[in-house]
Amino acid sequence: MIDFTGSHILSVKQLDRDAISTIFSTADIMLPYAQRKKRTQVLDGAILGNMFFEASTRTRVSFGSAFNLLGGFVRETTGISSSALSKGESLYDTARVLSSYADVIAMRHPQSGSVAEFATGSLVPVINGGDGSNEHPTQALLDLYTIEKELSSKLRTIDNMHIAMVGDLKFGRTVHSLSKLLSKYNNITFSLISPKELAMPDDVISLIEDAGHRVIITDELEGNLDADILYLTRIQEERFPSPDEANKYRGQFRLNQQIYTQHCKSNTVIMHPLPRDSREEANELDVDLNLNPNLAIFRQVENGVLIRMALFALTLGVADQVKQHESEVNWFSRK
Repeated sequence: MIDFTGSHILSVKQLDRDAISTIFSTADIMLPYAQRKKRTQVLDGAILGNMFFEASTRTRVSFGSAFNLLGGFVRETTGISSSALSKGESLYDTARVLSSYADVIAMRHPQSGSVAEFATGSLVPVINGGDGSNEHPTQALLDLYTIEKELSSKLRTIDNMHIAMVGDLKFGRTVHSLSKLLSKYNNITFSLISPKELAMPDDVISLIEDAGHRVIITDELEGNLDADILYLTRIQEERFPSPDEANKYRGQFRLNQQIYTQHCKSNTVIMHPLPRDSREEANELDVDLNLNPNLAIFRQVENGVLIRMALFALTLGVADQVKQHESEVNWFSRK
């Protein structure tokens, strides 16, 4: 198993099932702090460098909130144009400079492999917040954590489950990383539903099949939604050469309550990495599902904070000290 303390978290390939179990058990410990029932100052004085060179809302704020909830401070850089990268500075030089100001760095960048390149120059642990269409390991971990929790409530396990992945599977880095994590489990059926042009990359399919799982590849929704987990993704328009190219596929795969009732099992869990595209021409995940108890998208968001808190505690070597720095919350909270 990976020795977390001082390590970069760049790819799900680093993680075996023991490492995943350690992350999840640490995330469980974080629940009262994320829910504002308790507070901890275990990272008092520590600094997170939150370096987001590509647009982000949930992931950037989630990383920052997770660090704050552990008592640490956050310093942010957003956008390449506002950084020295726009002046020609290399990722290595940027890493050497910015890591001297921080104790850990969370980074997102639009180019595949960029976060790993950045990490070669970093003096502190680097956590990948998404690198182009390549990977998004913390999203995959929070998704897997959500899947485990949702199935557990139905007395099911990840082993032997059926997951349907729908939408842009070519550019959707969340499904790439999640598939790689799921391949470490046993006897899973993957239904990969997408336009042929946006199919899951061959290397990811090969990894799934080589691990002994069943793969169904189709461009039809009907007849393929009777899964335990239904994971939708939006069209990743920022990865296309032009908006017109992305518009060819927008709105092809939509889910609403009527379709859910007709084609899904009564307890099929609905997931989405967000943001969901609610524009009329897309409407991939209808708001009429908001009251469906099996809609887990906002539970995913909450679980993301837990997972990122766990990764900070593990990489900075304080996971066993969290409760020692615990105190009461003295402000009003609805959580």
